[in-house]
Amino acid sequence: MPAFRPRHLCSVAAALVLTATAPATAATAAAATAPAAGSSAAGLREVLFVGNNWDGTADVIRSSGDFAKVGRINVIPDKDQRMAEINADPVKWIYFQAIRNSVGEGHDQFADDMYSTPDGRSVVVSRPSFADVVSIDLATDKINWRFPVAGYRADHMALSPDGTRVAVSASTANTVHVLDIATGKQLGSFATGDKPHENIFTKDGKYIWNMSIGDVNTSLDSPAWDWTKGDRHITVVDATTYKQVRVIDMRQRLDAIGLKDFSDAVRPAVFTPDESTLYFQVSFFNGFLEYDVATDRITRVKTLPKNPATSEDRTTWVNDSRHHGISMNPEGTKLCVAGTMDDYATVVDRATLQEGPLVPASKPYWATVSGDGKDCVISESGADQVTAVDFATGRKVVSVPVGDHPQRVRLGHVQADWTGPSAG
Repeated sequence: MPAFRPRHLCSVAAALVLTATAPATAATAAAATAPAAGSSAAGLREVLFVGNNWDGTADVIRSSGDFAKVGRINVIPDKDQRMAEINADPVKWIYFQAIRNSVGEGHDQFADDMYSTPDGRSVVVSRPSFADVVSIDLATDKINWRFPVAGYRADHMALSPDGTRVAVSASTANTVHVLDIATGKQLGSFATGDKPHENIFTKDGKYIWNMSIGDVNTSLDSPAWDWTKGDRHITVVDATTYKQVRVIDMRQRLDAIGLKDFSDAVRPAVFTPDESTLYFQVSFFNGFLEYDVATDRITRVKTLPKNPATSEDRTTWVNDSRHHGISMNPEGTKLCVAGTMDDYATVVDRATLQEGPLVPASKPYWATVSGDGKDCVISESGADQVTAVDFATGRKVVSVPVGDHPQRVRLGHVQADWTGPSAG
C-alpha cells in the first residue's frame, strides 16, 4: 500500500419496475445514443467535460489516451447580469452568500454538472450559485437558453440515454426539473426528499432515480444527531409522466443489518450493467454499500482504508462527505472509488470487494469512466487536475491540469474540428 499524502485542505415493487423494463438491447442502444467512443461519426468527436466549479469554466479534454486538453469554455458569460440581479434582491443575495460560505468552502459555485447536446454544438451546465441551468453555444460561448430552477441552488444533473432530456436537482426546493436539452423547456418535475442530489436515468430511459442527501452543512454530525439531517430517501419516478413509482428509505435497510449508526444519505451511486445491483456511498463513510434491487436489501458493505492524516472530527469533512465519487467499468467487474477526505482513489474488484493500490489524490471529488472504458477518471479538486487510473492494474496512468476546483467529469461530444470559442 503506497504511503498516504497529508490532506490538501483544512422491495419487490422496485424489482418489478426494473424487471419489467429490462435494459435496452444493443440495437436499441446504438440507435439512441451518440457515436461510439472516440469516433468522429456525423462529424463529432468524443471528449470529457471537466467542470471547474470555483472559476466558472469547463475544460474539454480527450476522452481517453493521453487526455490532452482540447479547449476551454466560459460557463458564466452572463456573470455581470446575474450578479446585478442577485445584488438587487436581498433574499437571493443571502442565499448566494450562504452557498459561498457553506458548500462552496468560501468560493462561488459556478459549474456543477454538464452534458453536451446530441449534435455536439452546445453544452448544458447547472450553476449552483446562480440557481439555474444554461445552454452554452460551444462556438461562441454565448447562452442559447437559461432555466432558473425552483429555490436558490442547482445541483447534479442526469442525461437521458437518447440525449434529449436533462434532469436537474433544485436542492433548496426539494424538486427535480426535467428539461428539453435543445430548448430548455420544462417537460416535467417531481418532488424528492430533502436536498436532492444525484440523478440516474435507467438505461431504457423509462425511469429516473433521485437520491436526496439532507442537510450536509450543519455541525450536528455525530450519529446521535443524524435525525436532524432531514428526510433522505431514493425517489424513483416514471420518466414520461414524472409520477412517483417507488420510494426507498435506506434507513430501514441499514437498521436491518445492524448499521444503525450509518447515515442514510445516499451520495454518488452506480448501477451494474444489467441494473440489478446498485453500489452507493453514504455520508461520513469510508467505503460503499451494495444493494440488490430484486430483494430490496443491502447485501454487502465494503469499508475502505482510512488515511491516518484525516481528522476524525466529522465537522471538518466537506459537506458530510468522506468518500464522494464511484464508477464502474463497462464489463461490470471493477469499481472505482474516490476517497475524497482520505486523499486517494482505488479500484475495487466487484466479485471479492478487494481494493487495489491506493492512488494518492488531492480531495478527489468524482469518478467517471474514460471513453474507451479502460480507465477511471477522477477529479482532484485539491490539486486542480484530473487523473486517470487503469481499471486493469489499479495504477495511475496520467494527470492533466485543469481549472480551479474540478468536480463533475462527464463524457460528451463536440464538433470534430472544435478547439474552443471562435467569437464572443
